[in-house]
Amino acid sequence: MGNATVRRRHSAFAAGLATLAMTLSLAAVPASAAPPTVDYVALGDSYTAGIGAGPYDDTETCIQTSGGYVDIVAKTGRVNLLVNAACGGAELTGGPTSVATQLSAPETLAALADADLVSITAGANDLGFAQIIGICATMSPTDCGHAVSAATSEANLSALTLALAETYKAIQATAPDATIVVLGYPLLFDTIDPPVTLPIGLTSQELINVGTVAINGAIEEAVNSANDSYGTNAVYVGVTGRFAGHEVNSGDSWIFFAVHIDATGVPQLDPRSFHPNKAGHRAYASALLAAVKPGQLVR
Repeated sequence: MGNATVRRRHSAFAAGLATLAMTLSLAAVPASAAPPTVDYVALGDSYTAGIGAGPYDDTETCIQTSGGYVDIVAKTGRVNLLVNAACGGAELTGGPTSVATQLSAPETLAALADADLVSITAGANDLGFAQIIGICATMSPTDCGHAVSAATSEANLSALTLALAETYKAIQATAPDATIVVLGYPLLFDTIDPPVTLPIGLTSQELINVGTVAINGAIEEAVNSANDSYGTNAVYVGVTGRFAGHEVNSGDSWIFFAVHIDATGVPQLDPRSFHPNKAGHRAYASALLAAVKPGQLVR
């Protein structure tokens, strides 16, 4: 046997040992070495509570629906949902369902201390937006215009901006390591050439959209103010672009709308109306995940 043959066999044996060592090394890596998930807490109003995604049950003080954007995000495997404290009808302060009450709950406080990600929708209820839609649906465009103008006056929008900024500050104080994703609201109506006729006049639809734009503006301003004044780590995520072409009166609506006739023969609006449907909540989930990369949030 020549020296060259010995050297070749020695090299092959050494390479085999190296391969075996690498294989054993990889096999020894524990399962816990997989990329960690992001601890997630959700707060806010009916949009975060999932209203519109499934059956509506108003027997609880805090109304939630399964299948909303929070649940969709949680099922991606990229986040670990600690708690969804959001409630339908929640305002920022006051009452058993408010964001302030959500924040003060022991379970939420404990979850926020560990949170890497917090999401919130809030603000529309503080301006009485549901009541405005009711006025616009049942009264004249003039009445609708007065209601929208009163709710979105400079004084009211300034107060809302301040209250929202203070809310983001309070969230960050209890979740010091978290990124706060603040989601806006979609425009409800296609006012250009809608294929679906609704029991709300086109002028009133336009006015409601104007009100939505004003609310979203206050929310975005509040995020910027909180970041600048309080050092919060908040991100505003608008959704109007994603919902364009999918308004409630479009041919492919991502917004729930239904009317039923009650026992007395009077039409009643389904309480899930004007909230994202299942497709709409998927759009919200996509907007959240596109705005923040969960893998980059892990401490």
